[in-house]
Amino acid sequence: MKYIKENSIIDLALVQDEIEKMKRDELLQKHPYKIYQGKDGKWYTYLPDDEKGRILKKRNKKEDIESLVIQYWKEKETNPTINDIFTEWITDKVSREEISKSTKGRYERQYKQCFAEFGKQNIKSVSEYDIEDFLLNSISKHSLTRKGFSNLRTLIFGIFRLAKKKHYISYNITEIVNDIEISRKSFRKVIKDDDEQVFMFDEVPKITEYLEQNQDMLNLGILLLFKTGLRIGELTALKNCDIRGNVIHVNRTEICYEDDNGNRIYEVRDFPKTEAGIRDVVIPSNCRWILKRIKALNPFGEYVFMDNGERIRTYVFRNRLSTVCKHSNVKKKSPHKIRKTYGSILLDSGAVESLIVSQMGHTNIKTTKEYYYRNRRNADQIMSELDKVKAL
Repeated sequence: MKYIKENSIIDLALVQDEIEKMKRDELLQKHPYKIYQGKDGKWYTYLPDDEKGRILKKRNKKEDIESLVIQYWKEKETNPTINDIFTEWITDKVSREEISKSTKGRYERQYKQCFAEFGKQNIKSVSEYDIEDFLLNSISKHSLTRKGFSNLRTLIFGIFRLAKKKHYISYNITEIVNDIEISRKSFRKVIKDDDEQVFMFDEVPKITEYLEQNQDMLNLGILLLFKTGLRIGELTALKNCDIRGNVIHVNRTEICYEDDNGNRIYEVRDFPKTEAGIRDVVIPSNCRWILKRIKALNPFGEYVFMDNGERIRTYVFRNRLSTVCKHSNVKKKSPHKIRKTYGSILLDSGAVESLIVSQMGHTNIKTTKEYYYRNRRNADQIMSELDKVKAL
């Protein structure tokens, strides 16, 4: 290159000018809005805006409005906003299938809740103190639980790790977050009564009696939940080929997410919620009639639960359970509370821990005991149990 330059074989200044021109043209082509001349002779275009969506800009000359556009997109490339990086991070996650579309929706809802103002900042202007201040204020402002904060931290890690990889920042986000002192008292505690979390001893017979007396596809599906502890998404994704005698092979689940138009989409994913979710669930022999009855109602369908040739979605079962609770004079609860009830029944019965873990699709018994085990006795039943304790 030195020889070429010294012997004037090539004009490097001209080459540099061409490169700059190509870059300008590239940025102008990237601009999503039309550049046009108004009736007043001035030149107009829109620039993206976080609050308004877009904002109108005008200049006296075409080259001036083009320079404004180029300056805007150059800054976006070298100093994007937190919003820009979040969009890139989550888009990459989905394209690489590292997260599902339903998880993407959950992340976007969390982001919208907490990052409304913070997300507008350009990444290079965000200091380590700004991050700490944002996290601590978010806990208080949004009354976050420990789980809610954990979700927020996932977003922070994703955004700022990507920012460091792209050399927008130099600090380590993990060290910053781990160094923040947060009192346990800072988090909102969600305390729910046992009768909100599980179906009580006196409620299960009322529910199951109603379901058995009113046998249709939906009621039998809910009854199957009580007998197996399946997740509702696993239930609706079952295929007839998954059932062999008393054994139900669980290997897929339904997911729900919003498309670009805000419509809810329900799809079957060919793997369950967790790796441990792939399992064989055994139904008691005295309950096998439930499977036979369901099969009789839908003998040729691909999925176990179908109506007019279409797979029945989770929300249909949720709505039906609400109706069943009302007719049975039982406090309204979700299908997940049936799963918690099932886990509590297994633990109360003294079942072998390995069996409980297998049936529930958990990685260890600690998960079942910590998150699924609740007291199902009312005050009179507790008193009756205590009366049997001779030492009291």
